[in-house]
Amino acid sequence: MTSEWGEVMENEKSKMTVTMIPAKSQGLKMVAIYCRVSTTHEAQEESLDIQIKTLKQVVEDNPKWMLYGVYSDRDSGGNVFRPDFQKLIFDCYENRIDIVLVKTISRFARNTVDLLETVSRLKGLGIEVIFHHENLRTSEADNDMLISALGAIAQAESESTGEAIKWGLKRGFISGNSKLYSRKCFGYKQNGEGELIIDEEQAKVVREIFDLYLSGLSIGLIAKELNNRGIKSPQGKDIWSKKSIQTVLGNEKYIGQVLLGKTYTGDFPNNKQFMNDGEYEQFLMKDAHDPIIALEKFEQAQEEMKRRSNIEIVNGAAKRKGTHYSSKRKNTE
Repeated sequence: MTSEWGEVMENEKSKMTVTMIPAKSQGLKMVAIYCRVSTTHEAQEESLDIQIKTLKQVVEDNPKWMLYGVYSDRDSGGNVFRPDFQKLIFDCYENRIDIVLVKTISRFARNTVDLLETVSRLKGLGIEVIFHHENLRTSEADNDMLISALGAIAQAESESTGEAIKWGLKRGFISGNSKLYSRKCFGYKQNGEGELIIDEEQAKVVREIFDLYLSGLSIGLIAKELNNRGIKSPQGKDIWSKKSIQTVLGNEKYIGQVLLGKTYTGDFPNNKQFMNDGEYEQFLMKDAHDPIIALEKFEQAQEEMKRRSNIEIVNGAAKRKGTHYSSKRKNTE
């Protein structure tokens, strides 16, 4: 019996087959490339192309990666509301991306807080950020402190660059060599040397705006008059806005002067423009070009605008006046 049973077992074993089941394929990692330049200047455009080309090659050289898409912005690194940057973050939340590949930390963000917050959010989603130039991967915990340090350096570089630009502009203002002194406005054009000269056709409109305003017409009625006569606005449009009329009436260029520093840029990372109400220096160049309006008439217009304004400053605060100027009421008096 024993020998027979043993024979059966051997026969059964000879019928057995072993099939190897392969491990599940992990699939390719979906990689998003993010690139950024600060301006739309031609040289910057070339830099953007180089960034994209370099990072695409990095993706192609890795057999475990597949390019999901390229995201690029032409904006300051201090601005986190960059269109493609926001689209990138959205696609990350939609679980479409495994890896974000960036050339360098400064291209991703120049604000240390924003950098760390974004990296932390992406790590929480299981998404790795790779900074190619620094050879840093956010998946490696030991790099967190280094990323923070490099982010601080990138922020400092941005602040330094911003200050250098401001100083360069200021030096041009002081020396009188800034091209902003000869920037065109309605009523003027530039000659071959880039100097402002009077555009007689537009200058007639400027003179008429001052005359109509000082004769008692409101800004709205002046705009209506110019629109009815088919005169193009400074922007080349068929409709004159009240703001366009106000800009003409308040522009010191029409008396041959140029005032620079009317606005200023906020401190990093808030790079917004603000009206300069005396917080910073301004630079006035007199006799910069030929005037269109006599100084006396220009000053009369400024006083008239103050008189008609419905806003007055009381103890440093802006308040509405009890009465408001009306050209209709004046014409009936």
